[in-house]
Amino acid sequence: MTETNAPFNMPAEDLAALLCARLCHDLVAPVSAINTALEVMEDESAVDMRDEALKLLHLSAGQASAKLEFSRLAFGAGTSAPGLVETRELERLVMGAFASARSEIVWRVSASHLSKAAARLLLNMVILGIESALRGGEVRIEASSASRMRVSSRGGMTKLLPTVTSALQGAPMENGYDGRSIQPFYTGLIARSLGGRADACLLDDGVEFIALTAEAAPEMIGTRAEAV
Repeated sequence: MTETNAPFNMPAEDLAALLCARLCHDLVAPVSAINTALEVMEDESAVDMRDEALKLLHLSAGQASAKLEFSRLAFGAGTSAPGLVETRELERLVMGAFASARSEIVWRVSASHLSKAAARLLLNMVILGIESALRGGEVRIEASSASRMRVSSRGGMTKLLPTVTSALQGAPMENGYDGRSIQPFYTGLIARSLGGRADACLLDDGVEFIALTAEAAPEMIGTRAEAV
């Protein structure tokens, strides 16, 4: 499908600020839980609650660490080293960051490696798939190469907001972009930087996100693969 309108050209400083807002939003819950657990453990009148507080502390610290590690590649450079990312490492990041997701995550990625840009695109598509699955069902992640990647949410309760579709296409928002709509905008931006596009569509039983890019397969790139 050929787009008739050029994507919205967002100033770099606005993109950076909104992505930072998104990252902070994702980390508020586990970091707040850590603070709550510490307060309970320091309260001498709550001795009987310290075991539960310690469990909460370990759980929340693990969640914060997993989200940070995931975000390091999804929104950042991962490492400064060039090369490819092993998809088994991407699977580990996804399963760690979304261990408490309400839907079952099914990893069906056959490609062994992806470039960092393609890996970043896939991780952002996973975020979209998880957030569209409101309750139950399955989020399936598929990629035979960087040229075609798909994330589908089926079963349970799913929802696709019109703003997500518009943001993927880089359309200007009536009230401007915010910390929530910036993530699908960023996803579409990555796809376009790879010479392709990212789209979303409703299915009879769910929602599907597809990214098509012009990137060559790893064996054609000739760069030594490196893990994150």
